[in-house]
Amino acid sequence: MAETATQRLGRLLTMVPWLMNRQGIDIAEAARELGVSQEQFVEDLQLLFVCGTPGHYPGDLIEASWEGGRVHVGNADEIARPLRLGRDEALALIVALRALAATPGVGAKDAIDRALAKLEDAAGAEGRRAAQVSVSLEVGEVEQQRLEQIREALAGPRRLHLRHYNPTRDETTERDVDPMRVVSLEGRWYLEGWCHRAVDVRRFRLDRIEELTVLDVDGTPPPGARPRDTGASAFGASPGDVLVELELAPSATWVSENFPMESVERREDGSQRVTLRAADPTWVRRLVWRLGGGATVVSPPELAEEIRSGAARALQAYGVH
Repeated sequence: MAETATQRLGRLLTMVPWLMNRQGIDIAEAARELGVSQEQFVEDLQLLFVCGTPGHYPGDLIEASWEGGRVHVGNADEIARPLRLGRDEALALIVALRALAATPGVGAKDAIDRALAKLEDAAGAEGRRAAQVSVSLEVGEVEQQRLEQIREALAGPRRLHLRHYNPTRDETTERDVDPMRVVSLEGRWYLEGWCHRAVDVRRFRLDRIEELTVLDVDGTPPPGARPRDTGASAFGASPGDVLVELELAPSATWVSENFPMESVERREDGSQRVTLRAADPTWVRRLVWRLGGGATVVSPPELAEEIRSGAARALQAYGVH
């Protein structure tokens, strides 16, 4: 997904004090700890190398070197101290940790409790204000039943058999899933686990699970299974998704602001060329038809043909050429 300048700035401000306290760290280890690819990490170091205090003379710029695979950062004493939480940030984090501790399926509760205790102690009187805030993660009756079953399966661990409705395809499928966790995203509860039908990690909205059974079968996910990044969206791309490239007219550029994109190329005339990933291209077909000529599928060609032929059949049904 495209990264905003604000997101990158936040990472750079975190990187500098972190690296200055770990001089000589291996570049691969640093990238892994900071949660970015090694290529992105090197790009960040190259950017730091031309940043500094006003004047922009060599002595004013941050020193960054990574020769031999070891990272060294210097001449950045002004931002060498780690960022400190403000009052509002500390209160928000305390409330969020309490909500996290109450979320079904969340592991490492002891670690959460320890972090919460340290944060409340550091916040002092200000931290006690967080007790005035109550966070309620709303759960319906059916969802509550599903959560209890998932909690039982996670404790086993036991495999789950479920019937799940997919509104995109308007079909119900049966799947065996090794549960990994429960997440709350955008006001909805999801089961995340290793799906034996898809042979990959998948998320299932709890209110779309029609039936759920805890099986007397070991439900340990494969060693390579990893939870998807939650980010700010319930959508999570996977390597098996179809990469779709679209040309968007100026009237359709709202699409890039409302759907997760791999890349966005903006042009002077207001049009865009975007790429996105879709586990099921069905919703892409519906989106393009909805845009009424505002979008053109560049690739894959088979999807473009499906959309063209579908539109032709619809027009034929109405007697329109």
